[in-house]
Amino acid sequence: MELKTLALNAFAQNKQAALLIGGAGVAFLALGLGYKYLRKPEKLVRVGVVSQLLIHPLKSGRAVSVPVAECLQIGLKFGELQDRHWLVVTEEGHMVTGRQQPRLVLLSLTCEDGHACLSGPDMEELRFPVNQPDNSVIDCRIFGADIQGRDCGEETSRWLIRFLGKEQTFRLVHFEPQMRGRQSQDTQPLLPHFEVAYPDEAPVMLLSEASVQDLSSRLEEGVTAKRFRPNIVISDCEAFAEDSWVDIQIGSVRLHRVKSCGRCVFTTVDPETGVISRKEPLDTLKSYRLCKPSDQHIYKKSPLFGQLLVVKQTGILQVGDVVYKISR
Repeated sequence: MELKTLALNAFAQNKQAALLIGGAGVAFLALGLGYKYLRKPEKLVRVGVVSQLLIHPLKSGRAVSVPVAECLQIGLKFGELQDRHWLVVTEEGHMVTGRQQPRLVLLSLTCEDGHACLSGPDMEELRFPVNQPDNSVIDCRIFGADIQGRDCGEETSRWLIRFLGKEQTFRLVHFEPQMRGRQSQDTQPLLPHFEVAYPDEAPVMLLSEASVQDLSSRLEEGVTAKRFRPNIVISDCEAFAEDSWVDIQIGSVRLHRVKSCGRCVFTTVDPETGVISRKEPLDTLKSYRLCKPSDQHIYKKSPLFGQLLVVKQTGILQVGDVVYKISR
């Protein structure tokens, strides 16, 4: 009898536990279904059209305008060209940009059939293999962060020294697929995790034509979008409308705003002459595009122009694509 009683008690306890577990499962399921159906559906609102897609293979070099591009987690790609995957560095591995060497904006880097081509004013074109596995890997520094780059060889180094005309050694490095990207130095909390190759901060930068036109109307000499080095240029919207776009969809691509783009002295380099003025259009931007006092810990005294984005869903971008703001 004792054995039978123990068995019955054990059965009753297991049955009670099963009922409790099942009840909890039903409650969680109901909660999940309730969230699914009570959550507001996404709404796509047309906000503009893609007018330009620009890839900057060489950091601080000339942009390449393309009709279509892959939008990857690490930035835009067109064929063998990837945005900001080539970098000029010093002998010690420190980055060199148009801030220090304005004439870099006159350099073009293109890729075709496994070879890269460097060209610039009054220079013979230099072709060299994209993949040079026997060359050394250099430890580089970008805004204090470590990142690697494959050295592109002595001939490329001599070519850069002749072009820049300085008594200093410069080297060209290439970010390869197996190399680890660097994390953005942005210290804002709750930002999505992302990595970049050689861009300043984020994989993608977006700017509207209307914002550029608004700035040009305040200047003695107008400027173009290329001076500000965006990847995606948007038309058919009002000036600075992009400031309010948190999540956008272009084709199948989804992008999320990280922050506004704080501007520096590099904007005063004329992309057609390689001459730096250190004044305009930066001074004018500072007159009306500074951040709110509550955001000064992020942007300090830098004026805001354009938006920095991360890629939430990869895909293909095309000039002429409609841009939608995602809202709920």
